[in-house]
Amino acid sequence: MNVTTTEQFDAIIIGAGLSGLAAGIRLAHFGQKVCICERHSRIGGLNSWYSRQGMLLETGLHAMTNLARRGDPKSLPLMKMLRQLRIPLDDLQIREQNHSLIRFPSKTLCFDNHFSSFEDSIAEEFPREIDNFRRLNQFVDGFDEVNLNHQFSSARRQLKRFLGDPLLIDMLLCPLFYYGSAIEDDMDFAQFAIMYKSIFQQGFFRPGGGIKAWLNILEKRFTESGGELRLNCPIEEILSHNGQAVGVRCSNGDQLNAKKILSSAGLPETQRLSGIKPQAIPGNLSFFETLAVFERLNDHPETIIFFCNDENLEYRCPESPISLNSGVICMPHNFQFESGDVIPSPMIRTTVLSNHRVWNDNRYGEKKVAAMHDIFEMTGELTGTDMSEAFFTDAFTPKTIERYTGRINGAIYGTPDKQRNGHTELQGLYICGTDQGFLGITGAALSGISIANLQLLD
Repeated sequence: MNVTTTEQFDAIIIGAGLSGLAAGIRLAHFGQKVCICERHSRIGGLNSWYSRQGMLLETGLHAMTNLARRGDPKSLPLMKMLRQLRIPLDDLQIREQNHSLIRFPSKTLCFDNHFSSFEDSIAEEFPREIDNFRRLNQFVDGFDEVNLNHQFSSARRQLKRFLGDPLLIDMLLCPLFYYGSAIEDDMDFAQFAIMYKSIFQQGFFRPGGGIKAWLNILEKRFTESGGELRLNCPIEEILSHNGQAVGVRCSNGDQLNAKKILSSAGLPETQRLSGIKPQAIPGNLSFFETLAVFERLNDHPETIIFFCNDENLEYRCPESPISLNSGVICMPHNFQFESGDVIPSPMIRTTVLSNHRVWNDNRYGEKKVAAMHDIFEMTGELTGTDMSEAFFTDAFTPKTIERYTGRINGAIYGTPDKQRNGHTELQGLYICGTDQGFLGITGAALSGISIANLQLLD
């Protein structure tokens, strides 16, 4: 292929998701000449948006974690992220959740953005375990989850050190699995601690302008700091010489040169681009998500419901196209909005585990319709909603995720083999985002910032 142009940069970033954008902003602040290459026409990666029938519909975002309020310690993750990006807290327009549930057949736990509420709910449902839970909470408080030198430790094994009731263990793990685990039926304890603090101790919120407004803020901060953003620019190859990354080749033939490259494409995906036989195991966990929009909904004040329809939680790739064992129901209109906010239409988004292998044959459409039917039926039963009243429905499958993100197997949370220090086999090539190991929307941004600070800033 003939090279169209050759340009020199201090750093090249693959992917304009939250981690890539945050890393780009950080580098541009320090005067580096940075180019972000995004394969699609829109930024955001897993957390973006699209329009249908005049409605702005979000992908990925159920809620942001790591709530912080004005006057909170600067050490909180959200405060740290905003400070590093030089974005005022008020620009985020924080709108807190109403409350959320963890609902199993025999017990329900309720939590909001005040940890004492969650503690009270556990005391009511598990009175014999409340002292044990408090000891667990104290242990998590003292755990340094962002230490980049952590080795894998089973969260289930750690929880069994403190808690005797397997149901409570499953109920604590359910939200954390669905919001960040790439491992079947378990997760790394460091990642457990990240998600435990961000969801239970700090809480859920969303930007008053939605994900689109937040992405606009990040894009403006990057470009006004001197960064260059190239959309519709897939990377075909990461170039190297004598074990040193030297640049990338774009799908249009352009060659961009830099000795520092940061990829948010995923670890095995990045290894493939660099011509290295992937050492990381591709992830095996993917989701099927439905969306149903209504003119109005019955009074369901919950923001998010993490559910399990059996006493035993099964968080693993199902044999069938979808699993109805457990999942997440989100109602993004149930936040504490203010006048002038971009308030989502009344809707219910339901997410369940899905087998990525079954979506690659000529029965794709038939299977998708059947899966939507089963999920809507279950959602109606769990929420008491007549799902036939929805005037608009949509769904995405693992194949959709793979198509729009490049993630092998449509694995939203990437490989189980996280690379916390961001290193790859090539000198000067680093990863950030999901496969680095920081989780959630805030965590993704902090991942980009951390690796940029640690590895790319001289």
